[in-house]
Amino acid sequence: MNEGPESDGRVERLWVKRAKRGPMDVVNEAQFIARRGIATNADSGGRRQVTIIARERWQELTEALGEVDPVLRRANVMVSGIELESSRGRLLQIGAATVRVNGETRPCRALDFALKGLQQALDPHWGGGVYAEVIEGAIVRLDDVVRWIDEPEAG
Repeated sequence: MNEGPESDGRVERLWVKRAKRGPMDVVNEAQFIARRGIATNADSGGRRQVTIIARERWQELTEALGEVDPVLRRANVMVSGIELESSRGRLLQIGAATVRVNGETRPCRALDFALKGLQQALDPHWGGGVYAEVIEGAIVRLDDVVRWIDEPEAG
């Protein structure tokens, strides 16, 4: 997978949750709002304003299960070309928006209700993605460039 500040990724998919525990709606663009999250998304505020998964990690970890629709992960953004593992505290530019990764989104038991074995498949290597807060808002669209805008911490 691509790593480092010189490597750019892309926004592959966008979803907005219309109600808590409700369905994830596929959208072509989403308004990221600083300190709030995504406009019209049921989850806003706090440290989990946006959830992000990596396409390559999703494909790798769900390989044993067959093709799995990533909407089952219930994330807001799927990116490609960006390694999310061990990215806590880093700044990620998604289109014109900036988010700070606050941690790993641990796969929960509810994933197995959607597809048996999905929780375990997503457990390694931050396969469940990350959660982040919006630092600088903007409209994010499919195919927007995604890049790290800071260096990873040494160690």
